[in-house]
Amino acid sequence: MKPTETVLPIQDTFNRPLRDLRISVTDRCNFRCSYCMPAEIFHERFQFLQREKLLTYEEITRLVKVILRLGAVKLRLTGGEPLVRQDIEVLVAQLSQLDGVEDLAMTTNAFLLGKKAQQLKDAGLRRLTISLDSLDNDVFRAMNGGRADVDQVLAGIKAAQNVGFDQIKINMVVQRGINDHTMVDVARWCRDEGHILRFIEYMDVGTMNGWKLDDVVPAKEIAERIHDAFPLERVPRNYKSETALRFAYADGAGEIGIIASVTQPFCGNCSRMRLSPEGQIFTCLFAAAGTDLKTPLRDGASDDEIEQIIRDTWGSRIDRYSEERTALANTRDKVEMYYIGG
Repeated sequence: MKPTETVLPIQDTFNRPLRDLRISVTDRCNFRCSYCMPAEIFHERFQFLQREKLLTYEEITRLVKVILRLGAVKLRLTGGEPLVRQDIEVLVAQLSQLDGVEDLAMTTNAFLLGKKAQQLKDAGLRRLTISLDSLDNDVFRAMNGGRADVDQVLAGIKAAQNVGFDQIKINMVVQRGINDHTMVDVARWCRDEGHILRFIEYMDVGTMNGWKLDDVVPAKEIAERIHDAFPLERVPRNYKSETALRFAYADGAGEIGIIASVTQPFCGNCSRMRLSPEGQIFTCLFAAAGTDLKTPLRDGASDDEIEQIIRDTWGSRIDRYSEERTALANTRDKVEMYYIGG
């Protein structure tokens, strides 16, 4: 794709540029993972957003086009579970055609991927990240609220490989005493299959998942436990604002990453903005509130007017929650992960 004409890249109060945009297309999900949408809270009577409150695909595309002008180059579709949004490949096609998009990815639980992989590939999706918290089926089902078996997710991954997605990343959220004993098994499988594995420290996103620091397996411990099975060598991040600490296998059989938001915060280089399903932008995964773009959009605001709202929002950004977590973790409200994506 040809590069877009950037009006003027924006920076926040810490001189952090905007580079990445994560687009949550729905607050709904077919899983009930305990660290995101615990089943006892998100039950059958839980009220999710009504359809008319969601941004249409055309509205999302228009907002993204404006945000691209301000410096964003990487787009990621999230949820909830993005594949539960009807005809999601239509949005993929619209976004893939925008000038300035250097990367277009999706994070999914892969349960519906077998039915959608070819359409997503044809529409222009470039990369997939699959959430897979264990290969032990009992552990996996316990973590997703009993909504799926591991084999169903593996089938989705295989379908993606079969249609040509050749760089698939696997995300594993690690919780002590829940699935940490299966980390090496997941690492071994990813090595054998050629997937890049990203371990994620269990985070206090939102207020509903019962997060406790004691449940976090620190990045240092994760690296040591994998190193004991498969020797690792530290390698640099691919780019300054990349979230993962990277480690290559000493024998050349690929790499792992660890997203250490709790024990080794990377706020200083954070370049991510998030767009919610109903059109709010958030400047931090742990934000308490967002800035509404849907209302001005539907009230007839021009692209330049919307751009100024975004510019003002990012320009006043002071977020560095992970660096301040000790003081704030249990004292403030935060947007929920199912609403804003990971």
